[in-house]
Amino acid sequence: MSLERTKPLLLPLVVLLVFELWARLAHLQSDSLAPPSAVLAALAAALADLTIPIATRDTLLAAFAGLTIGSVIGLALGIAFGVSSMLDRLMEVTIEAIRPIPSIALLPIALIALGFGYRMEIVIVAFACVWPMLILSRTAVRRVEPRLMEVSRALRLTPVQRIIKIIIPAALPRIFVAFRLSAGIALIVAVTVEIAINPLGLGAGIMQAQQALRADLMLAYLVWIGIIGYGLNFALVVVQRRMFGRAAIAGAGS
Repeated sequence: MSLERTKPLLLPLVVLLVFELWARLAHLQSDSLAPPSAVLAALAAALADLTIPIATRDTLLAAFAGLTIGSVIGLALGIAFGVSSMLDRLMEVTIEAIRPIPSIALLPIALIALGFGYRMEIVIVAFACVWPMLILSRTAVRRVEPRLMEVSRALRLTPVQRIIKIIIPAALPRIFVAFRLSAGIALIVAVTVEIAINPLGLGAGIMQAQQALRADLMLAYLVWIGIIGYGLNFALVVVQRRMFGRAAIAGAGS
C-alpha cells in the first residue's frame, strides 16, 4: 500500500491512540464511552458469537428490499416525468407535497397497518429511496442529448423503444449516481427504524446494548455500521468505474 493511500488513515489512528491513552490514564468509567481497545474486543466477541452477523442479515435484508422497491418506483416515475413535461407539471404539487415528509414520520401508520417486522421496515425504506431516484433520474432524462432524441424520431421509434434504446442508456451514469445515494439512505433509514421501534437488526442491537449499559458493545455496533456503509459505497464506486469509467463518476454528479 502506497504512502498516499495510507495518509487518510493517519488522523483517525492518531485520534484513536490519543483517546485510548486518555481513557486508560483517566480510568474511564462511562455508560456512553469506552476505550477503542474495549470496543474492538466487544466487536470481535459479537462477531464470533454471530450476534452481529445475524443482526446484519436482518438489517441488510430490509435495506436492500426497500432499496430495490423504492428504486424501481422512483426510476419509473422519474423517466415518466422526464419524458412528459405535461405529466411532470400535473404531478408537481402532489410530489412536492409528499416528498418533504420524513420517512420516519410514517412509522405510526406503518406499525398499525403492517405491525412489527420486515414488512414495516421495507415500506419505510422504500418510501425514503423513491425520492432521490425520482428527482435525479428525472433530471438525467431531461439532460439527454437532444440530437439523440432527434435520431429516435428519425428512426420512428415508439415511446417504449425510445426509452429503452435511447433514454436509459444515455442517462444511466446519472441514474447510477442516484442509486448510490439511495443505497446510503436505505441503510441509514433501516437502522433508524430499528432504533426507533422495530426489534430486529443492528439498530435493535444498539438499543439492547444501551439498555444493558454496554457502551463498548454499543459503540462496536456503530463501528460495524460504519464499516458496512463504507464497504457498500466502495463496492458501488468500483462497479460504477467498471461500467462507465472514472470520467463518468466525475461527470455524473455535475
